[in-house]
Amino acid sequence: MNNSTLTRKLFLRIAPVVVVTIVVIGAFAFSSATREINNIYDAQLIDDANVIWSLLRRPLEKTPGHAAKQIDDIDFNMDNQLAFNEDADDYADAHMFRAWVDGSIRFYSSTAFLSDVPQQKVGFTTLTYGGEDWRIYSLPIPNSTIVIELGEKIELRETLVSNILLNLFFPLLILVPVIGFLIWLGINSGLRTIHGLVRQIRTRSPDDLSAIPVESLPRDLLPLGRSINQLLEKLARSLTLERRFSDLAAHQLRTPQASVKLLLQMLGNSDNESERQAIIADLVASNNQATHLIEQLLQLARVSHHPLNPTPVTLYHLVASVLAEFGNIITNRELDIVLEGDQTVQVKTDESLMRMLINNLLDNAIKYTPVGGEIRVSITSEDGVGQISISDSGPGIPPHERDAVFQRFYRLNTLHTEGAGLGLAIVADTADRLSATVKLSTPRWSKGLQVDLRLLAG
Repeated sequence: MNNSTLTRKLFLRIAPVVVVTIVVIGAFAFSSATREINNIYDAQLIDDANVIWSLLRRPLEKTPGHAAKQIDDIDFNMDNQLAFNEDADDYADAHMFRAWVDGSIRFYSSTAFLSDVPQQKVGFTTLTYGGEDWRIYSLPIPNSTIVIELGEKIELRETLVSNILLNLFFPLLILVPVIGFLIWLGINSGLRTIHGLVRQIRTRSPDDLSAIPVESLPRDLLPLGRSINQLLEKLARSLTLERRFSDLAAHQLRTPQASVKLLLQMLGNSDNESERQAIIADLVASNNQATHLIEQLLQLARVSHHPLNPTPVTLYHLVASVLAEFGNIITNRELDIVLEGDQTVQVKTDESLMRMLINNLLDNAIKYTPVGGEIRVSITSEDGVGQISISDSGPGIPPHERDAVFQRFYRLNTLHTEGAGLGLAIVADTADRLSATVKLSTPRWSKGLQVDLRLLAG
């Protein structure tokens, strides 16, 4: 998949904003220029009307009933230089005036409307004549029947606005690529810190998990740098734990394997049948120990990689099912086991991981409870939280070591029962995966260990 660079993505987001901004500014400029030019030209029409009245006042007042008279363009007649200026000539042709007396035209310009166009109403009006729009201003003279009428082509105003915008557009047309290039350079310069951060990470060896320097990073990138350092710290801690776990697992597996090797040598050198049977029994025990350790290691790996499939699980039935699997051991050790509590409590959880968690808790309780001892399992629910309490009459765990026993391969010095110290570690990892809590305490009979497992009810 061909992914775009961050520079290109940022440019493609910024460039349209710049273009839209220019277009919006152009639209406002067009609207503002049109409004201002219309105001100025309307004011000019008013001034021109007053000037024409001043010039034609005496002829209009002294010659009543006189025929309409056209006032010609004198610049052509005098061969004035203005005649050679086409723009000025077009400007002149775009204007006209008519002087009315008693509703009849008395004076008019050569560019004026014909008499078939009636006198316009007082003030400003707009009309179409000869296929062109005109802006007309009529100035009535007080206390008389005289009206001075001036007109101007609207196209003149539109042309002026267009010329102004074109004069602005062409420089912008040249500046837009320059602005785009400067934006591109600015983005590249701004991303230089990120590129440096990427180079720092890319050039590191796989074993270098030390923190990257974040003191020189911009304030916006500090969270990213700190997050990377937190990730590196977690990876370093995880790798340390995994190496320690591998070393301890190898050591734990080496012991039963060495024992098996020694027992096999003894078996080969033994001629006594009873001695051979004792050696074989020891071989089976060593093999069982190695098998149990391997199963626990596989369970630890399974906890972190097993996909969760939450389903409603009835705790009472699940605990009863797990207890049934320990039936032979319970009978042989003459243990007094009681399962009590609410048989309807349900939790929404992954049943296979929950079964493994309960299995390890009961395995620990049975393993450390002496022959003829007591184990009590209680199922309760309170405020939407399901709880399993497992109490045994074994040696218990001192309060100062109750946190440490959840570490892998941690064993109490006071315990002589066979085991690798993985049972409660599996319980802690599984409970964390299921968002459950595990608490160790002393049972109400003041001896042994009580484990309280709490999780949300379904």
